Amino acid sequence: MRSLKMGLLPLAMMAALQLAHAETAPAAAHGDKVMQDYQAAGGSPLAGMPLHHDINPKAPKMTEAEFEKGKKIFFERCAGCHGVLRKGATGKPLTPDITLERGLEYLKVFIKYGSPAGMPNWGTSGVLSDDEVDLMARYIQQTPPAPPEYGMKEMKASWKVVVPPAQRPKQKMNDLNLENLFSVTLRDAGQIALIDGDSKQIVSILDTGYAVHISRMSASGRYLFVIGRDAKINLIDLWMAKPDTVAEIKVGMEARSVESSKAKGWEDKYAIAGTYWPPQFVIMDGDTLEPQKIVSTRGMTVDAQAYHPEPRVAAIVASHFNPEFFVNVKETGQVFAVNYRDLGNLKVKMINAAPFLHDGGFESSHRYFMDAANASNKIAVIDTKEGKLAKLVDVGQIPHPGRGANFVDPKFGPVWATGHLGDDTISLIGTDPKKHPANAWKVVRTLKGLGGGSLFLKTHPKSKNLWVDTTLNPDPAVSQAVAVFDVNNLDKGYELIPIGEWSGIKAGPRRVVQPEFNKAGDEVWFSVWNGKEEESAIVVVDDKTRKLKAVIRDKRLITPTGKFNVHNTQHDVY
Repeated sequence: MRSLKMGLLPLAMMAALQLAHAETAPAAAHGDKVMQDYQAAGGSPLAGMPLHHDINPKAPKMTEAEFEKGKKIFFERCAGCHGVLRKGATGKPLTPDITLERGLEYLKVFIKYGSPAGMPNWGTSGVLSDDEVDLMARYIQQTPPAPPEYGMKEMKASWKVVVPPAQRPKQKMNDLNLENLFSVTLRDAGQIALIDGDSKQIVSILDTGYAVHISRMSASGRYLFVIGRDAKINLIDLWMAKPDTVAEIKVGMEARSVESSKAKGWEDKYAIAGTYWPPQFVIMDGDTLEPQKIVSTRGMTVDAQAYHPEPRVAAIVASHFNPEFFVNVKETGQVFAVNYRDLGNLKVKMINAAPFLHDGGFESSHRYFMDAANASNKIAVIDTKEGKLAKLVDVGQIPHPGRGANFVDPKFGPVWATGHLGDDTISLIGTDPKKHPANAWKVVRTLKGLGGGSLFLKTHPKSKNLWVDTTLNPDPAVSQAVAVFDVNNLDKGYELIPIGEWSGIKAGPRRVVQPEFNKAGDEVWFSVWNGKEEESAIVVVDDKTRKLKAVIRDKRLITPTGKFNVHNTQHDVY
């Protein structure tokens, strides 16, 4: 029956599938609802923005109401991969010069059926109706509407100091073991939970921006910065009797990254945030979030030297050696070394790497930024002391390390590890150019994990285990479990740990995401991530025995995802 049905497919669908196989993205099951949720990420903050409708006379007709509906669907489902201006990123470009040539029927088939090369099957999965598929096929042939810009005027209007620095505590006013406190993203609730790592009790629930992407600590360990996808930043003072927001700002319309200055003599002085829209970053005062300097990232790509109007800012790390931030400019494939010594005469050094720069972290010496260029299947090794590219390392399909994992391989010495969205491998890269120069900046070992769809992996200096999630794998038996490797016996392979089952939750997808260690390195925490209306949980595992230690179940834990231990985040321990 399958072959018969394939034989009856329209020519447009056959052409679409042939194109899909020619694309460079991996043949992962992106039609799976979990992957669709990841790509759409629960809706874009831009969905409600009033955008300009510039009708292309060559495009199929659309009413104003249809255009507005198409705009909303695109920003909710498509912009994360194809870009706000449809110039392409993880997904292919969808500008009118391409879409008009493909034609309406071709586009309808491609949107409905997707492809094994990365395009979700929006129609056959039930996410879009046939009428909505037709609508979107017409919409992407229109001129892309550009959202409004967002500059200093808008930032200042959103900026609020809740508690001025002079009115804040002069010393810690609570009994919390702050170094073992966890900041936990409650994604769809627009909140974070502060959880005491010792008692496993929720200290407080704080309102934040929508879908907090990361939490970052100031160098002193006092201030916690969290940023939502809607570009809202909360500055939280952990010294207060009950930690709470002391300042907030909205730095754009969509964002992912925030960081605090860490260089000696500059601790807590500045914060930086990067945005997806507009494509820019802003440097702020570290104790009030008052915006001081905005820099656009629009520019030329490193490969074709072509102008890109929407190079989004992804991961940012703070140098431990110089007063600099290292900023990933996603689509152009450049890393900006931003020297914040003199904001009035800002010095920005452009380091060519590879597209599309996404996430990453430091190797164990904190000198080299191991930076994932996921569209190129490479890790860019950035020397933050010298401010230059040390090496581009070929790895697996679509590396997605989070911050990565550092440990000592018994054969090859110090290594940094990344998992992949597009295949089941874990790549181990040598990171010691002084004592192990033959192994430095190359993949010295490749491990076989549970499957593709890995988002995060983690270890700890006091741990002998490497924990790897497979959150986006289409097989529930895989996405609800994690793989754990003995770093001293890597040839043994992994042990499967059924985290979803251990949670005690019976219903829902129970996606397991992001291992995070406590300060002592003897516990590893996992989020069991269900839908907003379903019960979720956090599972705590004894790292030495690999046995269940605790389950945190609370109705306030709505869609928990990322977890950030204060000590480990402050000191870049991973």
